[in-house]
Order: sequence, then structure tokens, then C-alpha cells
Amino acid sequence: MPSLVMENRVNFLEREHMQDLAMASSYETAMEALSSLITQQRRGDISTLGVNYDKLGRMLKYLKILGLEEHIAGLKIIHVAGTKGKGSTCTFCEAILRECGFRTGLFISPHLIDVRERYRIDGFDISEEKFLQYFWDCWNQLKAMVTEDLPMPPLFQFLTILAYKIFVCEKVDVAIVEVGLGGKTDATNINKPVVCGITSLGMDHTETLGDTISQIASHKAGIFKPQCRAFTSPQVSDAMDVLRNRAYELKIPLEIAAPLNNKSLDGLKLSLSGDHQFINAGLAISLCKCWLQSTGNWNELLLNGNQEVELPEAFKRGLSSARLFGRAQILYDSSANSNSSSELSKRSSGDLIFYLDGAHSPESMEVCARWFSNAVKENTSSFLSPQASSTSSPSSFYSSITVGNVKDLCGDADTCNEEENIEESNLISKKILIFNCMELREPQILLPRLLNICASSGTHFSKALFVPSMSTYTKVTSAASIIPSDIPAKNLSWQFKLQRIWEKIIHGKDISFEKNSKMDKPETLPPYEFLYEDASHCRPSDNHIACSTVIPSLPLTIRWLRDCVKQNPSLRLQVLVTGSLHLVGDVLKLLRR
Repeated sequence: MPSLVMENRVNFLEREHMQDLAMASSYETAMEALSSLITQQRRGDISTLGVNYDKLGRMLKYLKILGLEEHIAGLKIIHVAGTKGKGSTCTFCEAILRECGFRTGLFISPHLIDVRERYRIDGFDISEEKFLQYFWDCWNQLKAMVTEDLPMPPLFQFLTILAYKIFVCEKVDVAIVEVGLGGKTDATNINKPVVCGITSLGMDHTETLGDTISQIASHKAGIFKPQCRAFTSPQVSDAMDVLRNRAYELKIPLEIAAPLNNKSLDGLKLSLSGDHQFINAGLAISLCKCWLQSTGNWNELLLNGNQEVELPEAFKRGLSSARLFGRAQILYDSSANSNSSSELSKRSSGDLIFYLDGAHSPESMEVCARWFSNAVKENTSSFLSPQASSTSSPSSFYSSITVGNVKDLCGDADTCNEEENIEESNLISKKILIFNCMELREPQILLPRLLNICASSGTHFSKALFVPSMSTYTKVTSAASIIPSDIPAKNLSWQFKLQRIWEKIIHGKDISFEKNSKMDKPETLPPYEFLYEDASHCRPSDNHIACSTVIPSLPLTIRWLRDCVKQNPSLRLQVLVTGSLHLVGDVLKLLRR
């Protein structure tokens, strides 16, 4: 009998293993299918897809094919556009309304590691099984109806359609939808929401939205609808005038959401770091209050119907538990130091701490610089213990405090509850920048703003590392996608351009570089001595560069940083990764491995 039980157990495990393999294979097949929807069209180009329909006309056709038209009309949606803080505002809204007891659906972009991050149900990323179920249902139905006038939707349009399919099938009480790009013609702009919001506006995506703040504001105001209340974060006057004029045309109220007063949290802290998050939190509070009032649920949250209550407890819980990764996120890399907390005084390795923020516009880079300058002054040698992860709010698959070799500081050093037993004065602390951005961006604006704001706060970078992202814009990958140990060689001319901009900022605009400088011929990895070399020794005109370097790949960069702290137990490297959410996502993917 025992042998029979054992045999059945083995057979069960084998079947389970085969099912896991089949699921993984099916998921990768889905990623390949998604990748086929990526167009090579550059931003700003006019689409030639389905010339008989505009983008929103095509979206409505796709929804009709899937039988979703009437169902979407029944969704109670919060729609959010803006330049900065869209994802944070939506994440705050989701956490608040979930804490209020509602079944929540959240659609945000982009994803950092896995496409399922874009879809949260009740705070959790949608499961692989459900994702595949809804994905193939949409895919097969649309594929069967493809015509010359109505081809398969491009990637973001398909992902948006899938979001509405998920929300309808999962019967969410509220759907929080982040605009992808702009607003007026964005693929998400096919619904009549309960309430819509505009986060802080700035100069971004100018090739598509226009090169003035007024033109950009006009696109964002395109999500306003008749008989739908609208809120906005405080804006510069030109942007505010455009928003107000559009609201006046539609005869709808436009209210300015005041930033959250920290005192309203009664000692709790916002879970998302940075002073700018009080602006996003203030907008989220206004949106959630309006949604609750419009759906007849507001009074139930108030004690004795007291309309003067400032912030319900559920709002406070949501604001203090929301999680969004890759924005003002701090990760402690413990791969090089496996010591237990009681043994930290006998260090075998230094500290390697990553500060991740996907800032890629001038305004968001300023915010990133201020956050980083403040964060590095905190006691970042503290971090949450692994046991604390059980109390974390649900979010994505890498949301727990300990992920692989990484411990998450959640962007707030004040929440940390475990102190390292080390004298701070014995540590050699160095600030390192890892930077990359798309060629559409303006690094000649981004890098000076980052450097100047950090310097004004007394934060100075020892070195800058310019590294290409691993992600490509021609393929959708998953969390399980294999990371090759040897990344194929890439053209590094863009990274060298970034390095030249950096060196000119450091040394002055009149600096000249030798034609055959090392800046055109990167070493595979710099020697460890490079880390300690004084910047005053940097003489690019003499072919000697001590302030920055180009490294051919991210895996090599992470390996080099880890080796540096292994070489010196007294070293603390505080590494800011910024310029691109793709870069941040790639670093997260490497760290969690």
C-alpha cells in the first residue's frame, strides 16, 4: 500500500510538472503573438492601419467583435491622464477603493518585467492562467475577423482591449484606467467614466502631442466627457487655461485637487516616496471621493454621516499601502553578503543599494534628483526584514520584501525595522549613476538637471555608467524569459554620446575630445581602481577619463558593481538607475534573478 501511494504521488507530481511546462510554453507563445503586434512606426508618424477607420473607430469595432460594447458601458471607471504621476495616482486610487471594500481592476503602463503587471485585480497581478484564458479568447476572435480595413490591433490597442475584457469578465466594482499617451486619441478613450483626472503636465512626447504646454494640455483634456466631473492637480497657468476652457465647453465642473497634507495621515506615511507623491495622493483622494459619491457609497464610509470628516480610515490604509515599482524604489542587493543580521559586524562584503526611478522628462528628472538626494541621506543601511513581507499589501510578483537576492526598502527608510550593527564612519560611500534614455529624449537637458539639483543638495556622483538597455522595442518578454549570459554586442554610439554630454557638463562646454579617445573603444569592464580614482585626474583631452565610462551590457554592469563591494567590505555603493523605465525594468529583472 505505501508503495502504491508513493507511485500515485510521483505520477501526480509528474502530471503537475507537465502542466507547468505546458503553461510556460503557452505563455511564451502568447508573448510571441503580442510581439507580432509591435509596429516599427516611430512616434509622431501617421498610422496607415485600417485607413477607413480612425484609431478610436477601430477600437469600437474590435470591442463589438468581442461583444464587449454594452458591458463596458456598465463599468464604473476612473480615467487618468497626465505627464507625471499617472501611474502613482491610479495606484493610490486602486489601493484606496480596495481598502473601502470594492473589487478593483487596475490598468497601467508600461510593464517593467512581465506584461501581467499592467493588469491588477484586487491588488494582485492577474494570474498566468487567467491572462492566457482572456488573451487567447480576444486573440482568436479578432484574428478570425481580420480584414484589409480592420487588421489586428497594434500592441497597445490590443492590451487596452484585453484590459476591458478582463474587467468585464472579472466583474470589478471599479476600473481604474491610465491613459497610454496623450488622451484625446488614446486607445483608452472609448468609455464614459464616472470621473476623470489630470495629473501634473509637462513637456514630454512633444513629437506626438506638440511642443508647447498648451498643445499638450489640449490632448490631455481630450478625456473630459459631458456630465462627467473632472479634477486636476495644480498646473502652470497656460495648461490650466486650456483645461478650464475645455471643461467650460463641455459644461462640466473642473476642480483643482489640493495636495495631501501629511498631517491628515495621523502618523502614517505615504507608501510611495517623494514629496511629489503628496500631489498625486491629493488627486487620488479627490477622484475616489467623487467616485464614491457618484456611486452612492460615500456616506457609508463616514461616521454618523459626518460630512466634515477629512480622511476616512480606509483612505489612510490605501495611501500607506499602495505599491508601484520602478518609481522612487530602493532595493538593497544582498547577493554579495549572505551574512545574517547578527553577523553584519563581520562583513564579508560592502553594501550595494539601488535607487530606481524611471524619470525620462525634464520635470520628472528634477523630482527624481530631489528624491535621490533626500533618500541617500537617510539610513539606507536599514531594511525591512524578510518576515515583514507577510504584512505587505498585494501587488506584483516581485512585491515581497525579499526577492531573490534583493531586499526591498519600499522607498521609505523610515519604515525599516532592522539596524545593521556597523559604524557608519567606517564606510566609504560612493554615489553611482547608471543612465540610459531613448534617442527621442533630450539628454542635454535631462543630465544637467539631474546633476545640478543633486549638487545643490550636496549629493555628488563619483562615477556615471552609460549602459544600453536589454529590452528591445520589437519583442514582448515575460518574467520567465531567459536572460543570456552573453548579451550580443550592441552599437554603443548613443551611450558614447551620453558620456560626452556628461563629461562636458563636468568639465565645461569648451572641452574637446581626442578623435581616437577611449570613449570610442570601451573596455569590457573598467578596473576596480576606476571606482576610487579622483575625478580631478580626469583629462579627456589627454585620453584619460575618470568621471564616467561606457559598459557594453547591463549584466556586466551589475556583476562589476557586485564584485566591487565584494572586494571591499567597507564600501557602500548607492546606485541611481534612471532615464528610462525600460532600463529600470531590466535592472529589476537582473536583480530578482
